Amino acid sequence: MSLATPEAFEDTPSRVWQFYHERREKALGASPNAAHHALAALARPNVISRIAPSLEAKFPQALFVTQNVDGLSVRALVSLPPDIRAIGEKNLLQMHGSIFVTRCTNCEHEQPNFDLPLCAALGQYRLDEDDDIPISELPKCGGEKWNGSNEVGNCGGLLRPAVVWFGEAPEFLDEIDDRLKSCDLILVVGTSSAVTPASTFAKTVQDGGGKIAIFNLERSKGDKRADFLFLGPCADTLPDALGMTTEDLATH
Repeated sequence: MSLATPEAFEDTPSRVWQFYHERREKALGASPNAAHHALAALARPNVISRIAPSLEAKFPQALFVTQNVDGLSVRALVSLPPDIRAIGEKNLLQMHGSIFVTRCTNCEHEQPNFDLPLCAALGQYRLDEDDDIPISELPKCGGEKWNGSNEVGNCGGLLRPAVVWFGEAPEFLDEIDDRLKSCDLILVVGTSSAVTPASTFAKTVQDGGGKIAIFNLERSKGDKRADFLFLGPCADTLPDALGMTTEDLATH
């Protein structure tokens, strides 16, 4: 049974949370690579003005859309100066959500959270090895010190990962569509181009007269549309193609 569905969470929230706890562990054990840092560096005004001088006053910054839920794109921004980081965060759209954001099933409050474990029980039980965790011990709105309040963000409701599950609509589609209509170059980085609606973004740009640059480790489904194709590790090809300097990629 897939655990990435609303139905699974309704039937067995313990198993779903155990699954995402393990995913959070693995994601926090990884670090952003040079491709993540290259995309984050586009938030630097001196970098984006050099690489994309045609950006219009209406959209002075590049839009960064990610399907990944692993939080690595967000963590790549953390190393930037606060003012630059704010620009990057404003222009980063996690269309499938993030495993490092929780959403209350009661008050719908969303909260970034990189704590591991999210609650004591998730640190004690392992998926497929232990019994289900009682709902009362799963992550709750307000945390384990919840005091009975019913305020938004502290209501005691059961939390869920703020990710887009199968059967749910991706986020930010209207904003993305608006930007695609005026996009003259789309960078497609590290994707098979097999999952809709993201797989249609490049075609939308091309149909509007824009160009497509694809960066992938190996050939993919969307290659036939590429105006520019870069094969190999994205951590190598992307910074090189963008002409990134060591200073551009500096993490402090």
